[in-house]
Amino acid sequence: MNVDPRLRLRHLSAFLAIARTGSVGQAASELSVTQPAVSKTLRELEDILGGPLFDRTGRRVVLNAAGTEFQRLAGSAMSALAQAQDSVRARAARRRRLRVGVLPTAATRLMPDAALRFRTAHPHCTLRVSTGPNWLLLSQLREGALDLVVGRMADPQRMEGLTFRQLYAEGIVGAVRAGHPVTGVADTDTLRRYPLILPPAGAAIHQTVRAWLVSIGAGDVIPAFETVSAAFGQRALVRSDAVWFISRGVITDGLDRGDLRALDLASPLIAGPVGVSLRAGHAPSEDMLGLVEALETEASRAPRDA
Repeated sequence: MNVDPRLRLRHLSAFLAIARTGSVGQAASELSVTQPAVSKTLRELEDILGGPLFDRTGRRVVLNAAGTEFQRLAGSAMSALAQAQDSVRARAARRRRLRVGVLPTAATRLMPDAALRFRTAHPHCTLRVSTGPNWLLLSQLREGALDLVVGRMADPQRMEGLTFRQLYAEGIVGAVRAGHPVTGVADTDTLRRYPLILPPAGAAIHQTVRAWLVSIGAGDVIPAFETVSAAFGQRALVRSDAVWFISRGVITDGLDRGDLRALDLASPLIAGPVGVSLRAGHAPSEDMLGLVEALETEASRAPRDA
């Protein structure tokens, strides 16, 4: 099986960047090149392959079936090249490395505690930890840019080619500062009276929160801010009367310190399962199995409200 001699690494890099971001413009920014250059590279790649890889919807591009399969295979090829490069470099340093993507809800406590436990048993393996939205982390895992993701189980299309192992189920809270004037159950009037901070579109919990607001008659409320950033959200809460709907794990430390408190909600909000995603068909290394074990141990030590 021969590779078309016209195919270059720049074609794969541009394609994978577009697949990750869903935008030619954002891919150009990520690659530090011009947008026309990325568009030209994509056209060249689709000409080489003999068909389109994306469906165009306005300014956005969405992977079609061929593009999804090409992302998986091209990502694996790029990952293999990166691993070959890292292997030579790591051999010189006699160190190993795992690239881990972590959803913000697991990044405040679970992942740091598990990383410290893992470090004791695997002192020669460096963890490279990054955070981001669930959809981006899973895309990076599928293409081989990450070895493991601690996040949520996505819809079947986004989970194609991946496996999921649940660690715990977690709830969503309506968080406010200590001393906030709201007492009792938070209702529609409460949510209209104070500024709201909601998860943005694309966040794993966005649809769940929006559906809950609709169910209590507050679906038309316009948020003051949209974020799942722990740093931004907690700072905004302690300096205002805002109400932030966010996964409990993101603000666990603030709740434990007493800086924040969770409102009583008319009905519970369930964010869903948090767990470990791996690439299907790839045998996990000893280090990966060790990290999964550390994550499971730490998850079992800290019961969470669902």
